[in-house]
Amino acid sequence: MHPYETCDHPAYLENLAETARRFPEIFRPRAEESHKGSHGTLALIGGSEGMSGALVLAATAAMYGGCGKVWAGFRQPSLPMPIIPSRPEIMLSTDGALLEREDISAWVCGCGLGLDTEAAATLFQQLQTAGRMPLLLDADALTLLARHPDLAAEIGRGPLILTPHPAEAARLLHCTTAEVQADRTAAVKQLAESFHATVVLKGHRTLVADAGGQLYENHSGNPGLASGGSGDVLSGIIGALLAQNIDAWQAACGGVWLHGAAADVLRDCQTGPAGMLAGEIAPAARWIRNRLSTYLQKADWDEPGLFA
Repeated sequence: MHPYETCDHPAYLENLAETARRFPEIFRPRAEESHKGSHGTLALIGGSEGMSGALVLAATAAMYGGCGKVWAGFRQPSLPMPIIPSRPEIMLSTDGALLEREDISAWVCGCGLGLDTEAAATLFQQLQTAGRMPLLLDADALTLLARHPDLAAEIGRGPLILTPHPAEAARLLHCTTAEVQADRTAAVKQLAESFHATVVLKGHRTLVADAGGQLYENHSGNPGLASGGSGDVLSGIIGALLAQNIDAWQAACGGVWLHGAAADVLRDCQTGPAGMLAGEIAPAARWIRNRLSTYLQKADWDEPGLFA
């Protein structure tokens, strides 16, 4: 019996599939001749001293999210560990060395980055390095962006995703958290327009908006996600989808849904919501993605447009 056996029956899968059909690129079967280079290289920058775990959680989620290769760049003078024992698949670097690489498909910056002067300098370099490549900014990167408005001028022309929680959104909008929560739709739309970005406003019924006016309200997830590190896992999942050449809108909306659906599977399999760990989310998300990929091929074989 596998850990998610309780949820592995047609009625449960069809309930998941109702939303999953909105994100066909995420559930498209992989080509038989694919290799690690076919599925992108994600680089994540963060993990200052004392916050290495945030970066490890995000990078681990990216591996479970299907990335071909994942680099974790710690904002520390030297590596805090020679290898991540539980995940030796993740390649380790310092932030400065990683930002010099030219073989990256997408970037994630901010998980445990820190808020000091050196962190701001790292973000400045990150914004310049990303250029036209997809970039996701989360956590401390968002607070730095709010504290140093001049950094916005360095944002490149590539796809940009911001993933603030309400307090981070308030800092970016120069208002209070209560004002953001009073009209979450207006807040997420204003951020998307201001930064010409796809914005994920986290919380109950997470909202996603883009600069073109699209709005998505997520309905997956439960209170088990209210634990340290779950936001880092979300960044890793969305970043992995970006690295796999999935467009920013589908990566953001689909990543948010998948993250919440994984928490629902854990809840329904009697893991949580109380005591659900952030590190448990990504393996459940992997199961959903692979299981639904198979399920949708069988259930929708007569709808050639789904995986055309």
